[in-house]
Amino acid sequence: MKENTLSYRDAVHEAIAEAMRQDERVFLMGEDVGNYGGCYAVSKGLSAEFGPQRIMDTPLSESGFVGAGIGAAMGGMRPIVEIMTVNFSLLALDQIVNNAATLRHMSGGQIGVPLVIRMATGSGKQLAAQHSHSLENWYAHVPGIKVLAPATIADARYMLAMALADPDPVVLFEHVMLYNETAALPTPADCPDMHKAVVRKSGTQLSLITYGGSLGKALEAATLLQEQGLSVEVLDLRCLRPLDTASIFASVDKTKRLLVVDEGWRTGSLAAEICAAVAEHCFWSLDAPPQRICSVEVPIPYPRHLELAATPQVQQIVDLVLGLLGKQAGTK
Repeated sequence: MKENTLSYRDAVHEAIAEAMRQDERVFLMGEDVGNYGGCYAVSKGLSAEFGPQRIMDTPLSESGFVGAGIGAAMGGMRPIVEIMTVNFSLLALDQIVNNAATLRHMSGGQIGVPLVIRMATGSGKQLAAQHSHSLENWYAHVPGIKVLAPATIADARYMLAMALADPDPVVLFEHVMLYNETAALPTPADCPDMHKAVVRKSGTQLSLITYGGSLGKALEAATLLQEQGLSVEVLDLRCLRPLDTASIFASVDKTKRLLVVDEGWRTGSLAAEICAAVAEHCFWSLDAPPQRICSVEVPIPYPRHLELAATPQVQQIVDLVLGLLGKQAGTK
């Protein structure tokens, strides 16, 4: 890593360390987060600074340690629970959906669960079907929790503090292909309010809406299209629940066309929700039907060429945008 740059991995590391230095109630718990330093090396070195009472290795029992995190949050602590991968979080769905998400409602507002759950998501590292899926939409479906997807180094560095300040559960998804990404050292000003979508590239002819690990692909596609004289706006959702529909609608009202890129499966996808919302609220602005690119509806394959074929890629985005704009490759 070059001087004056920061990796996504180190940004999350610094965010956790800063939170723990500023508030003794904050602690990290999860599988292999201690001496091993975490499956993706995010917590490397934290155990030496904060000790095993605040960097807590857990048994391989997601239901157990997520439940412990919920209890700690109810008791006044500010736990950060790390789940190694989104697929493993399914073992804790009862705790997250039936307990953390419902307790404020079921207690008439008397009980909050200020819990942050971090987990890796997405494909690209050839980890096959039990470690590579993008299930963010499952959580974005659930009232009572907030769902974040930091796609930039700035968001990875500063969004965690906002999540920890929230009085209710926040689930934070870190795409596995982002950990090695680097960028110039961010400042807090580079990370707006966690609830707000951000225009990463302004454009006038089509709104390209995405989040997480697909943001880089969307920006690359927009740059390639710009070389063909086309102006594409890229909107980074950042927060998947609640969706910043005002920013989505404003972008589509301006560009008149929509393409959503979502690494989740197509059926029942977050992309479907966005397309439906745009059809309901921006119908008279649209010059073409809303479109989406999602992962092929198969378990994510292990072989590299099949993994790439099963998930959204830059050329797919370019080709579909050209179709929506009535263009052919290489024309202006």
